Parts: sequence; structure tokens; C-alpha cells
Amino acid sequence: MIKLNKVLYALCCLIFLLSCKKDFLIIQGCTDKSALNYNSSATYEDGSCDYDTLIPYQTTPYMIIIPEGFPDMDIPENNPMTVEGVELGKKLFHDPILSGDGTLSCASCHMQSSSFSDPNRFSTGINGIQGSRNASAIINLGWTNSFNWDGSASTLEEQGFEPVINPIEMNNTWPNVENVLNADTNYKELFRRAFNTQKIDSTHVVMAIAQFERTLISVNSRYDKYLRQELQLTPSELNGYVIFNSEQGDCFHCHGTNKLMDNSFHNNALDLEPFLDNGLGQVTGLASDYGKFKTPTLRNIEFSAPYMHDGRFATLEEVVEHYNSGGEYSSTVDPLMKKLGVGLQLTNQQKEDLIAFLKALSDTDFINNPDFTP
Repeated sequence: MIKLNKVLYALCCLIFLLSCKKDFLIIQGCTDKSALNYNSSATYEDGSCDYDTLIPYQTTPYMIIIPEGFPDMDIPENNPMTVEGVELGKKLFHDPILSGDGTLSCASCHMQSSSFSDPNRFSTGINGIQGSRNASAIINLGWTNSFNWDGSASTLEEQGFEPVINPIEMNNTWPNVENVLNADTNYKELFRRAFNTQKIDSTHVVMAIAQFERTLISVNSRYDKYLRQELQLTPSELNGYVIFNSEQGDCFHCHGTNKLMDNSFHNNALDLEPFLDNGLGQVTGLASDYGKFKTPTLRNIEFSAPYMHDGRFATLEEVVEHYNSGGEYSSTVDPLMKKLGVGLQLTNQQKEDLIAFLKALSDTDFINNPDFTP
């Protein structure tokens, strides 16, 4: 009798435990940790999650250290720099999730080892289609007021919209990108932390990428250290520096500031008319702008080959030889090309010295900076 009671007791306990487990398995509630009414015991999402009254996440300001000789960075009031925003932007920059087939990221055409430019002459999209331009370097763009070779964007945020929908680049749609990101719980949490938003949209995607791109600052080349009196340039580099900053080399007019670019557009006598690529004129519609392209920075020029908007020059030697030869006349050629048809008439040694100075603009810390990698 006692033995039978023990068996019955054990059976009752088992039934009770199974009943409890069954109840546990079907507990309904909010299973989203980012919701205000998240229920840690819930095993079934019942659609009751409340996001409207979430306590705003306190972002951490990201401090941009302004290099000596640079003006303050013009940061949009609606997109302040935050640690969370920069980290999110870095992840998006390196993630192929933005492309139509999930194979191409921003970093695919803007490689850090190439100073965030494309080492191929023409950048190639997800369908293997080549464009007609070389992806330019992303360096110190926080001090730039126009973007792309043709100036088709006026802010980093505006520029970020275009590659995603370009049929020969990422070939995607923004609604599709938004759907994919909103279905990713990790990204939803990252966007909540960066922008206090529960719904991911294209505007916040490009804002995050722009924040990351503003951190891509290069100011630690041999030339920078020379200006800071931390080292002395070699005799060849110094000779090249003199040529660069004189009418003999005639480089300083467009590349003479600390940014080593003038934020303007020029026809540097590359082609005869009609132009295969109208450049700025393609955007403005003005014939007077045909053949004009954005001046690229010379920082890290050693790493960002090939050169010019269409990557036609594979080496710095070819670039120098173009200017040394005088270039081609056209109706929109820049007045600063004062040696047009005549050339700079540099000796072989002077050309070598000029290239030595250009290589003194290389910042190896920049292309190896682990803060720029995911």
C-alpha cells in the first residue's frame, strides 16, 4: 500500500511538471528586447510590443579632432557625430547587405589599402557591368562641399543615396534595403542606439555611413610631419616640394591647401572635343562646364592609382608626363593650364623629385588604421 502511494505521488508530480512545461511553452507576450514591455518569460510573440514610449537611448558624442591648419568640419545639425552612429556606419559601409544580390559593399569599390579608392580602372557592379569612371578616394571628405567627379551631390548624406539604386553599381531599391534591414534584429537594435528610431529607413542609413566617412581623416604623412617639424624631407623631396609650389611645376594652384585640393572643378587638358564624358557639364547642363571634373586630393596619391576620373593613367609617372607634355586644347580648358601646348619642360631629375614629393604625401597609418575596419 505504501509502495503504491509512492508511485501515485511520483506520477502526480510528473503530470504537474509536464503541465507547467506546457504552460511555459505557450506563454504569450512581447519577445523584442528593444520594446518597452519586453517579457523575458514570453515564448510566443503576440504583437503587443510597445515602442512609442521607449526611453530615448543616450548616444555618446564622437569628437572629431581638427588637424592643425584645417577649418572646423561642417557637420549637419540633423546628423551630429556619435560613437553609435559611426560604428553603425562602419558596419553598413562594409556590409554587402545593401546590394541587390548581397555581394557588393561600399568597401568593395573603396578599399582601405587603396586609400578607400578602387585599384581597378573602372569600378564594377553586382552584375559584372563596368562603369565609365574610377571610384575616387575617400579622404578628409568632411571638409568637402561637393562630391563625385561631376559634383552631382552636395553632401555626404546626399551622395550615399545614389550607389544603392545605380543599375551598374549595387542595383537595388531603397524599399528593398529597408525591408531587409528591418527584418534584421541586430540592425534594428543598432539603429535604435544610433538614432532612437524603431523603423529603419534610407535617410538614417546614409546618415550613418556619412558619419563613418567623416572619420576617414588622413594627416600623418611625411609631409605632415615635416610641417610639424617632426622630421626633415629628403633633398629630392624638398626639390619636388619647390617645383610643386612654383610656376615651374604649376601644381599649387589646384592642390596648394592643407587638404591638397581646392574643392573646385577643372578641365585639365585631358581630351579634345567632343568629350566622351562631360563631367560637371553633365550635371549643370552648361556647355561651359563640359570636360570639367572635381579636383582630387593628392593625399595618399601613391596608393590611389589609377588616376583621373577615368583611371587612364596607371602611374604617377604618366600623370606627371601629361602635365609635362602640355595637354590637349579644348574650349573649356582651365586658364590655370598656362603651359598648354608647351608643357612644363621638366628634366628627368625634376620629374623624379616631383614624384618623390608626391610620395611624401603617403600616410601609411591611414591605410592600416584598424578603427576603419569592421
